[in-house]
Amino acid sequence: MFRKILIANRGEIACRVAATARRMAIQTVAVYSDADAHAKHVQACDEAVHVGGSAPRDSYLQWQRIIEAARRTGAEAIHPGYGFLSENEAFAGACTDAGIVFIGPPASAIQAMGLKAQAKQLMEKAGVPLVPGYHGGDQNPALLQREADRIGYPVLIKASAGGGGKGMRAVENAADFAGALASCQREARNSFGDEAVLVEKYVTRPRHIEIQVFGDTQGNYVYLFERDCSVQRRHQKVLEEAPAPGMTPAMRQRMGEAAVAAARAVNYVGAGTVEFIVEQRGAEMNFFFMEMNTRLQVEHPVTEAITGLDLVEWQLRVAAGQPLPLRQDELRIQGHAIEARICAESPDNNFLPATGTLHVYRKPPATAFQRGTVRIDDGVREGDAISPYYDSMIAKLIVHGATREEALARLDTALAGTHIVGLSTNVQFLRHVVRSRSFAQADLDTALIQREAGVLFNQEPVGLELAAAAAVAKTLRDERALAGSDPFSRRDGWRSHGTGVRRLEFAFGARQAKAQLATGHDGSLVLTVEGRAEPLLFEAAGDDAIAVQYGEQRTRAVVYTLGETDHVFTPAGATQIEAIDLLAHAGDQAAEGGRLTAPMPGKVVSFAVKAGDKVSKGQPLAVLEAMKMEHTIAAPADGTVAELMYAPGDQVVEGAELLKITV
Repeated sequence: MFRKILIANRGEIACRVAATARRMAIQTVAVYSDADAHAKHVQACDEAVHVGGSAPRDSYLQWQRIIEAARRTGAEAIHPGYGFLSENEAFAGACTDAGIVFIGPPASAIQAMGLKAQAKQLMEKAGVPLVPGYHGGDQNPALLQREADRIGYPVLIKASAGGGGKGMRAVENAADFAGALASCQREARNSFGDEAVLVEKYVTRPRHIEIQVFGDTQGNYVYLFERDCSVQRRHQKVLEEAPAPGMTPAMRQRMGEAAVAAARAVNYVGAGTVEFIVEQRGAEMNFFFMEMNTRLQVEHPVTEAITGLDLVEWQLRVAAGQPLPLRQDELRIQGHAIEARICAESPDNNFLPATGTLHVYRKPPATAFQRGTVRIDDGVREGDAISPYYDSMIAKLIVHGATREEALARLDTALAGTHIVGLSTNVQFLRHVVRSRSFAQADLDTALIQREAGVLFNQEPVGLELAAAAAVAKTLRDERALAGSDPFSRRDGWRSHGTGVRRLEFAFGARQAKAQLATGHDGSLVLTVEGRAEPLLFEAAGDDAIAVQYGEQRTRAVVYTLGETDHVFTPAGATQIEAIDLLAHAGDQAAEGGRLTAPMPGKVVSFAVKAGDKVSKGQPLAVLEAMKMEHTIAAPADGTVAELMYAPGDQVVEGAELLKITV
């Protein structure tokens, strides 16, 4: 076994690999960028080497520096994690040439599966079922359009060298094909350095089911069952579970054997995932090869939960030349596991990625690798910043139960106990998905989020009155804790007016609400919110929680104050409520209609208009690239373009005015 390994990655996967290495008494070396100098993964390893600037191309993609770091520190092997260099055949080959073990498949296997078009041809020869499509090398746009017309709409354009939903677009009709193709090629070129694409029939109501495979250097192969990854946004996974609901033993065996055949076809070694599109026709399901990811997957913990195995340990043992620890007939499925990806993003704003500081980051109790519990994989701590340089994922929350129903209940409870303040996240959105009819009943396909949009987006789980009651209770509790202090010295916007009465005003979503708190001679409280007066009762409920009762409404709340905003977390969900200083807001104007600003730091890719053009509401105006994805900026109203403030290729900060429109 190795004495020391270098982990050529960052964040939660670097911490994850380091944890297994530590358990196996293997020393670890971290690499880090300027932005990650004080990151959690750096402290999780025994040594750390700086490899460059904050942007991935200046650090984590500089494989020559990483190999040199391995040489200098005496690391015998390099674990690439996922993303970055994990599927780079040049890096894998360079490791071998340098006498360093690459903990992954041989470069030839990465190359064979890395280009989707050639991989499809290889799979066809191996007898693996394929979706109808065009996988050729001729990338003439006119030819690609003709092939799409031949296949029949809807079609899916995918970057041949891609993954993670980048360089991928579904196209509903011929008129939209050229624009979607150009966007896919740009994303593919920027993300993978290769703009080649393939075009496939877009299967309606598809499920995304993948098989975890493993191979060793002795020619042994197994499949560690399946994961359902159908719940997606922007072609990126949101929730993953194992085993796949509705999977029969016969189909599991057919898919597993097809995945092993795919691995054998390229002499695969190590952990890999063969992804299939599953077409649902009543009770019948047909599956088609989509791609093979020649690395460990983000969602590998759900496989670990149902098998009781440590897949990183398997990777290390196989890379060290040991045979697979188990045969196929020794593998068993126990219970059900679900993983939720917690991301810094705004689901109600088209999943726009968010940046900021984790002022509050509280997690439910977690115990890794034990069935029937909750596990959290992350690479951040409270106080860390989520920067625009890397992926928006904050953590992975994994639960396991004896049944799917038990796992669902445990996941909802764990999400309720996940408190993040400082930036937008998808935690509440995940709770909405878990509670939706489709997910609860395992009515799964990749369009689930669109189908359930009415109950997933723009939901308010707490309500104005209970949120105001919780905020008031928290303020009173804090004041009482400061025994003998002057309440007028507080700087959170609360003021007392007259004897026993406080007049308050809140911002709650788009609403402004007036309230009043009256204190009786006996200390009783009556809170009036928008004309409704009810008794207010509260008491400590353990830790930072408060048991709050407003009239007949009761809840257990944890409230965090950041600036003027109270962030209220309850079992039903979370919300924010803000105390308003009327004098400070009196001069505000809402006349921002002529300004279009960058929603986050990024690079201007292109403008679709020029000065003097007339535009209509909803018309695409510009494309901004941030956090590895393209974001379209649309016109908020009809008007005329007055001025473009930047040029394509320019870097912009959050809030930068991109263009002006006169309305």
